[in-house]
Amino acid sequence: MTPATHPAIHADNLIELEQRLIRNASLFAVTTVIRALPPTSTWVGAQALVECDGTLHGWIGGGCSRAIVVQAALESMRTGQPKLIRISNAEVPPEAGVEHYAMPCASNGTIELFIQPSVPAPAVLILGSTPVALEACVLAQRMGFRVHAAANVTGALELLDLSTVMQGFDADALRMSNAQLILVATQGDGDEDALEAALRTSAAAVLLVASHRKGLHLRGAMRARGIAEERLAALHAPAGPDVHACTPQEIALGAVAGLVTLRRTLERDKAISTTSQATGVETLPVLPAAPPCESMAIVEPPTRYVNPVCGMAIDIASAKHVVEMRGRRVYFCCDGCKLEFERAPARYLDIIEERHPKEVI
Repeated sequence: MTPATHPAIHADNLIELEQRLIRNASLFAVTTVIRALPPTSTWVGAQALVECDGTLHGWIGGGCSRAIVVQAALESMRTGQPKLIRISNAEVPPEAGVEHYAMPCASNGTIELFIQPSVPAPAVLILGSTPVALEACVLAQRMGFRVHAAANVTGALELLDLSTVMQGFDADALRMSNAQLILVATQGDGDEDALEAALRTSAAAVLLVASHRKGLHLRGAMRARGIAEERLAALHAPAGPDVHACTPQEIALGAVAGLVTLRRTLERDKAISTTSQATGVETLPVLPAAPPCESMAIVEPPTRYVNPVCGMAIDIASAKHVVEMRGRRVYFCCDGCKLEFERAPARYLDIIEERHPKEVI
C-alpha cells in the first residue's frame, strides 16, 4: 500500500483521533519524520499516531521501520519523555540524544523521527462543596490536574466545568474516576462518609482538610468503620504544607500544594523505579516530605474562633452550630464536634477558658 492510498494518513483524521484520545485521557504518542534520505517511502513532515496498545495510524514508512517506531513510541509513553531516533545503516558517529537503529530494509535508506508522547494529566478527586472545596477545584485545574468532584449538594460544582461531578459519596462511583489523589474538603458536611468512601478506593493518597486533632479523631472513626491500617497509611491529615492559612482561599492553596507535592513524589518514585528496573541498581527517592499543614491558623483575628473539639479555626459568622453554656458561646464547624462537646462539656469548657479568657456573654 502506498502513502497516497493509506486510509489513515490524512492530517484531519489524525487530528480528530488525537482530540478524541485527549478527551478520553488516553495515552498515545505522535511521531514525525524530520529527515528522510532516499531510497525511502516516507517524506519529511509525515506523521503517525501510536496508541498505547501499539496500534499505528498514519504513515512514517514501510513495514521495515514501523515496528521500530512502534516500540520506540511505546517506550516513550512508558517514560513520558520524547525521543529522537535514527533508522539507518549509514556509518555515522554517535550523537547525544539520538537513538540509533539499524535499517532492516534492503533499500538502506535513512529516516529520522521525533516521537512526542501525550501523557494524560493526572486525575484528582475532590470531595465536598464547601468554599474550600470549590477553590481547590479551580486551583487544581490551574495546576494541570483533571478534576473530578463529588458532594451531597453539587449545584456549585456543576458550574466549574469539571471532568465529572458525582452526587453523594459512593465508593464504587468514586473508583470510576481512577484518581490517584483524593482531597476530602467536606469540613463537617459528611466527613466520615466521604473519608470512608475515599479510603475504600485504591487512591495512592487521601488528603484531608482538617486540623491535626480532627484528623486523629477521624482516623479513629475510620478504624471503627473497618478501614484497615494499610489504607489509613494513605491518609494525609492535615492536607498539605503549612501556609498559615486563614481564609478558604488560603486553605485551598495549602491543600492543592499538598496535591502537587504528592503528584511529584509519585512521579519521582515511578521514574526511580523505572530506572532501577532498567539498570538493576536500586535508588531511593530524594524528594523530601512536605511539612504538615495545620490548614487553619491558631492565632486568628477577632472574628474567628477555635473549635474546642477539633482545634479548627472557624468564622464565627458562618459557624454551623452555636451552643451557650457557662456564660459562653461555643462555636462548632460540624455536627460531630457539637455531639462530642455535648458528651463531655466540662472537659472542653476548660479548654475554652484557656483560649478565650475574656470571651463572656
